[in-house]
Amino acid sequence: MSLNLSLENISNENKIIASLIEKGASVLDMGCGDGDLLLYLSLYKNCKVQGIEIDEQAIYKCVGRGLSVLHGDIDSSLDDYPDASFDIVVLNQSFQQVKNPDRVLQQSLRIGRKVIVSFPNFAYISARCQMFFRGRTPVTPSLPYKWYNTPNLHFLSISDFADYCRNRGINVLQTAYTGNNRKIGLFPNLLAMVGIFVLSKKN
Repeated sequence: MSLNLSLENISNENKIIASLIEKGASVLDMGCGDGDLLLYLSLYKNCKVQGIEIDEQAIYKCVGRGLSVLHGDIDSSLDDYPDASFDIVVLNQSFQQVKNPDRVLQQSLRIGRKVIVSFPNFAYISARCQMFFRGRTPVTPSLPYKWYNTPNLHFLSISDFADYCRNRGINVLQTAYTGNNRKIGLFPNLLAMVGIFVLSKKN
């Protein structure tokens, strides 16, 4: 397997997600991109990893790194997986991009014992200021696209997602919040660029 990933050049968000995953776990990364997280987990945490990705160029890069990645659309690729077939399912910056996030998350909770979801926080203070003072769709480091080329279909805040989990009866096991390459402790809905949630089904 290619070793072209060091502990230094992995993103802070991926480091945090990796820290939430036990050594040797089986992991499905849905929307795995170039496979940085999967490679990190395989090399440094001895995890059994698999990815789903729709972008063919990203898949070629993953395969070149020795990773097992299936070509598929997250919205329609999960029905064939058996219940509890992975220890961890990861939706890393892909949850807000699917057409039906509610169905995708319910399927993820079915096939994974735990689910890790990360997403850009639309209520981040910079986004709020751009909306209030400029009256324009915000562009931030965690929301870097213009309104006309964004892959994001759903714009949610950390508080929105916490309310969603509560209303759906989903267990929130752990949370982490990041901004400017550091963890955010206080007022995450205002100060964090990205929210990370570890979830499970209620018994």
